[in-house]
Amino acid sequence: MYVFKAAVLGAGTMGAEIAQVISLSGLPVVLKDVDEGQLGRGMAHIREIYGRRVQRGRLTEHDAEDRLALVQPQLDYKGFSDVDLVIEAVPEKLALKQAVLGEVEAQVSMTALLATNTSALPVTEIGQSLARPQRLVGMHFFFPASVMKLVEVIAGERTDEEYIDSAIEFVESIRRVGVRVRECPGFLVNRILMAGLAEVLRAERDLSLEPREIDAVVAASKLAPMGPYALADALGLDIAQDVAQTLQAAYGERFDLGDRIANLIAQGKRGAKTGEGFYTYTG
Repeated sequence: MYVFKAAVLGAGTMGAEIAQVISLSGLPVVLKDVDEGQLGRGMAHIREIYGRRVQRGRLTEHDAEDRLALVQPQLDYKGFSDVDLVIEAVPEKLALKQAVLGEVEAQVSMTALLATNTSALPVTEIGQSLARPQRLVGMHFFFPASVMKLVEVIAGERTDEEYIDSAIEFVESIRRVGVRVRECPGFLVNRILMAGLAEVLRAERDLSLEPREIDAVVAASKLAPMGPYALADALGLDIAQDVAQTLQAAYGERFDLGDRIANLIAQGKRGAKTGEGFYTYTG
């Protein structure tokens, strides 16, 4: 199946990044959210990404405007009848993902591919809300999706093989590397990432280290594009905690993040999106 038009549900940071990647490949993409303010912030983030590409000489201003024009922000399902692929990128809550995908299923054609960008939840359980769960796949992009090339592609227990093949073909068509992984909590990468974050938080506590010290060492090592604290802030501390709790329930205490992140969230500090997390953000 060839994708001529795509849609992303959820205009948060990850949803906006995914929509930008799709538009960069030359495909029209609908970016839908239920909150007008969030939709505006999502579009502003996409403009910022294109602005950086222009500054670095990777796109002309004209080409950047052409790609940006391919992103259609909206609050409803207008135009979804001819969408070939829908990627759900709402917060990491099972009931919410089930509700959103169940709702959009009635708006698209019978052959449209449905994908969830879940970081850790079972694709099979998410698909329980669908009339045709055989067309749901996991399509897990990594933050920042505008930079990171890897995409995990996951089949649920009822996913038809043809839809997995279509998902991998699509990922490759937008210049990403699709890797098929088995369905399990956290899949592959987040089992490594969240175990590492939990260990870093324990080291901070036990060795009386500062987040900036740890991030500086990781950044200097070139092992990752940013340190674990900066990454958690960029991803969203609430999202990181949701993923870690899913993994802790499945695999045990090695995924316990302790109280550090929970305390920040309780103070309304959820990372860059709220202006403060491990670090303070201005402008």
